[in-house]
Amino acid sequence: MSMEENKTIYDVMILGAGPAGLSAALYAARGGLSALIIEKGTDGGQIAATDAIENYPGQMLEGESGESLSKRMAGQAERFGTAKAQDVITEAVLDREVKELRGEKETYLGRYVILAMGASARPIGCKGEEQYKGSGISYCATCDGNFFMGLEVYVAGGGDAAVEEAIFLTRFARKVTIVHRRDKLRAAKIIQEKAFQNPKISFLWDSVVEEAFGKGVLQGLMIRNVKTGELTRIEAEEADGMLGLFGFVGNVPNSALVKDIVEVDDRGYIRTDETMRTNIRGVYAAGDIRIKSVRQVVTAAADGAVAAVHISAECEPYE
Repeated sequence: MSMEENKTIYDVMILGAGPAGLSAALYAARGGLSALIIEKGTDGGQIAATDAIENYPGQMLEGESGESLSKRMAGQAERFGTAKAQDVITEAVLDREVKELRGEKETYLGRYVILAMGASARPIGCKGEEQYKGSGISYCATCDGNFFMGLEVYVAGGGDAAVEEAIFLTRFARKVTIVHRRDKLRAAKIIQEKAFQNPKISFLWDSVVEEAFGKGVLQGLMIRNVKTGELTRIEAEEADGMLGLFGFVGNVPNSALVKDIVEVDDRGYIRTDETMRTNIRGVYAAGDIRIKSVRQVVTAAADGAVAAVHISAECEPYE
């Protein structure tokens, strides 16, 4: 679609409605900018599938889920006039004054762009993983935990997300085993303590999932000790018929759309300065998609605010 076919030129287009994108939309709209947020799925990004959030400043003290926080963030942005489009962007044209985001439904025009597409769960990396996705292998405990009521579940990973989700899964599974390639967890101490105190959680240290197997559904795992190379075969009990495997081994930035346009590191994370600017004029990045040391909801929201504030400061009326 050409510019003539779509006369709306937004001051800023925000790609992604996770905490970074929603925060950017709020600050941009409150700063008097016309802002459009484009999201292919549901608001909230990764946190929308998080059962419990305990460390976001100002959250509801009686309990906050990722879904409820996302809804309130989206409502704030909408209140100040943010426009919203649900679309899958397939091409980004960023090397001009008026930038284009070309989607499956239509093309969107804007003077500034904030890339806030976040990151996705990294594959576990075991043989058979693709075959058993949705048939025993999952990457979202809040989405799929109830399917494993009374069964044995394994969790690959040792960071905050892995341990928090393992704790959540004890609501459904009769036993949860954390499989971690190191001999100690990487999760925050307070999260570790909860896991160690939970009688339903056990650990396989210095181990990785080598293979997933079964007939139609996931019925067994091959676990490899990374220090000794020893393989351990685990099979579901006959009465169960299957077991579960949840992967939380890190994330991959959702930068495929722009990785050949903006500067990225060797993992695909976007390089920015402290104002969230990329190497392309008028293009910013915020949240988990950019190079940073801490990836939390609060830091993503901060990134979005910083980007929008700097855009507001330099945005002149469009002629």
